[in-house]
Amino acid sequence: MAFDLSKLLRPHIAALKPYSSARDEYTGKEGVFLDANENPLGSITREAFNRYPDPYQMALKTRLSQIKKVPAENMFLGNGSDEAIDLLFRAFCRPGMDNVIILPPTYGMYEVSAGINDTRVVKVPLSTDFQIREDEVLQAVDAHTKIIFICSPNNPSGNKLHRDAIYKILKGFDGLLVVDEAYIDFSDEPSFCEELDRYPNLLVLQTLSKAWGLAALRLGMAYASREIIAILNKIKPPYNVSGLTQQTVLQAMGNMDKLGGMVQDILKQKEKLIKDLGKISRVEKVFPSQSNFLLVKVPDAHKVYQQLIGKKIIVRDRSKVQHCDDCLRITVGTEGENKRMLQALNEVLEAQAND
Repeated sequence: MAFDLSKLLRPHIAALKPYSSARDEYTGKEGVFLDANENPLGSITREAFNRYPDPYQMALKTRLSQIKKVPAENMFLGNGSDEAIDLLFRAFCRPGMDNVIILPPTYGMYEVSAGINDTRVVKVPLSTDFQIREDEVLQAVDAHTKIIFICSPNNPSGNKLHRDAIYKILKGFDGLLVVDEAYIDFSDEPSFCEELDRYPNLLVLQTLSKAWGLAALRLGMAYASREIIAILNKIKPPYNVSGLTQQTVLQAMGNMDKLGGMVQDILKQKEKLIKDLGKISRVEKVFPSQSNFLLVKVPDAHKVYQQLIGKKIIVRDRSKVQHCDDCLRITVGTEGENKRMLQALNEVLEAQAND
C-alpha cells in the first residue's frame, strides 16, 4: 500500500512553527555566549552545568550511528522511549477521532499514552502462544487507524514475534508501524533498523535502559525516515536530553566490550535460571524468552507474588494480563540474586502445597 506521510500528519502539526532555541540559532562552540540567559559564573556544583546542551545531541548521534549503522539524520533521541511514543500520538493522532492498534499482552505505555492523548485503542490480542494474528490486525484497521504498535521481543511474554507477520503488516498498512525493540540486544533476531530504507512507514524504538545498564540516564532512540524524525524534532521540547546524559552516554560508548560481556553473562544466567526453575515441581511453565526476563506460570501467582515480597524478593505479577493467567515476570539477576529468588520461590510454593 502507498504510504503518504502528509496524510497521516495532523494538519496543525504540519503548519506548526517550532520553537527556536538559542542553540538552534547559533550552533558554534566558540564565542562569548550572551544569548540564552544562562548563568555566566558556572554552577553551584563542582562541575559546570550552566550551559544548555546540544538540542539535537549530534555528537551522541554521530557515535551511535557508527554503532547502529543508521545515519544520524534517521535518529531521534529522547527521555526514554516513552517520550518518542508520546510524541507519535501528538504528531499523528487527532484526539477523539483517531485510533491505534496494540497487540496485548504488550508494553503498557502504549495504552497509557493513548489515554493521555485521547486516542482510542483497538486491541487485537496475540495468540495464546504470543504470536501476531496478522490477518486480524489488518482487518482491524479502519480509516482512522494511524499507528500499530508491535513489541518484539515482547513484554511481558519475552518471545520474539514472527518476522513474516511483521512484514505482512508493513506491506498492508498505510499508517505508521512501530516496532519496539527494547530487548533486541538479548535476541538472536536482527534489528528492523535494517529495513528502514525499504519501508517508509516503519519506526523502530530502542533503549539504553536494558542491556546497556543505563536506565537511570533515561535515553531512548527512535529510528525512522528523515521526514518522520524531522516531525519528532519539530515538536519535542528544546532540550529534551540533558547535557549530563549526553556526556555520560558518549563516554560509555567507548566501553562497548563491556556491553557484549554483560549481555553474554545475562544470557548465561538466564539459561541456568530456566533449568533451575524447571527443577521446582510446582512451577507449571517457563515460557520461551529472547529477553532478559522470564514469564513463569505458578499456582495462584498473585498470592505467590505477595509472599515473595514478604521475603524481600520483588518480581512482577502479570496474572491479570491477557494470556498470562497465574504468571510472574522475573528479571534475570546476578547469580546470587537468582539463587535467593529460587530458594524463596521454592519455599513459598512448598508451603502453598502443604496448606
